[in-house]
Amino acid sequence: MPTPRPSPPPKRLPVLLRRAWFGLNQSFRQRTAHLGITPDQFSILRWLSEGDPQGMTQRALTDLMASDANTITSTLSRMEKADLIARQLHETDRRARRVKLQPAGRRALTRGRKIALELQEQVLAALPAARREKFLEDLEAIAAACVGER
Repeated sequence: MPTPRPSPPPKRLPVLLRRAWFGLNQSFRQRTAHLGITPDQFSILRWLSEGDPQGMTQRALTDLMASDANTITSTLSRMEKADLIARQLHETDRRARRVKLQPAGRRALTRGRKIALELQEQVLAALPAARREKFLEDLEAIAAACVGER
């Protein structure tokens, strides 16, 4: 009598999301090491470039990054020391600070964006072209459901 094959382990959303995020993060980190920015710093630069030209508050960046305030404050401090961003007091709320992109940050963003787009294209190539946009929409719905937006 043949030995029964063990069934494959169940697919678990947290494990799969973490594995995908970790692999993507590490690949991007390796590809951008020469730019002197981390994946989180790239994301902050991107959010700043897409946001209000007057700058964004640290609170808004914290929310967009789905992170905690201490982590974002620490990251912004390192970015400010590297002259990627500048922080100024908010014009109407003295407790808030506006974060603005600096020329060095804009240059790092431009170079990093090319790398990010190439990596996204490479990763999404694992799916048939006709399914890629739907996959991203589904992933967006999952992300929203995880934070109770749905």
